[in-house]
Amino acid sequence: MNRKRCLILGASGGIGEAVVHRVIEDGYAAAVQYFTNEDKIRTIQQGIPEDQWAGSFQADLSTKEGLQAFFRVLPPEWDAVVFAGGHMYSGLFQDMKEEDMDALYYVHVKSLWMTARHVLPYMIQQKQGNIAVVSSIFGTEGASMEVAYSSVKGAQNTFVKGLAQELAPSHIRVNAVAPGLIQTKMNGHLTLEDLQALENDIPMGRAGTPEEVADAVGFLLSRSSRYVTGQILHVNGGWC
Repeated sequence: MNRKRCLILGASGGIGEAVVHRVIEDGYAAAVQYFTNEDKIRTIQQGIPEDQWAGSFQADLSTKEGLQAFFRVLPPEWDAVVFAGGHMYSGLFQDMKEEDMDALYYVHVKSLWMTARHVLPYMIQQKQGNIAVVSSIFGTEGASMEVAYSSVKGAQNTFVKGLAQELAPSHIRVNAVAPGLIQTKMNGHLTLEDLQALENDIPMGRAGTPEEVADAVGFLLSRSSRYVTGQILHVNGGWC
């Protein structure tokens, strides 16, 4: 059986792991990229049928050198790519160090550009393909104390919209999911009081789960969304 192949970047994070399991359920063979959490990747692999495991790639996407090393080993033949990785920076913008800005730029923007450019020749040749980006509500709304993070997520959103128009004639779809408050380690810095206050602002009254974000990604990769491209799908419980 020739399965479609999906590459998930940031697979060791909460949302990334949920996306891996979702694409496996949907019949893909999955490959994963991670930075440091090799134990999590081994655990993920143990739960995946052997014929649906397409490999793992350790790579630091926060530097130019890390990206170059990644592309030296990454095959270009993928039917779908999901960008689910990255980190945030919380603090006053004027207190940010330049190296923190550079790391956000490389992880969220430059790695997206370069990976897309790496895989697109194959997708264009095949006249089909899917690219999905896990962005953020802050990419459309912005957030105090997360100014630089908001800006790189906004860049992801406009990249999706522009690239989708360019690739539509080649039958390649490009979309994004913009989660709101999700139960992941990224929000582990919040106090219980802060978390409750945020949940009180969400019309559905709770944080979302990684699986709910992964379901949205699964929809965007599926035939059910075959006429959907260039869209930012908000998964936020009505929080905006």
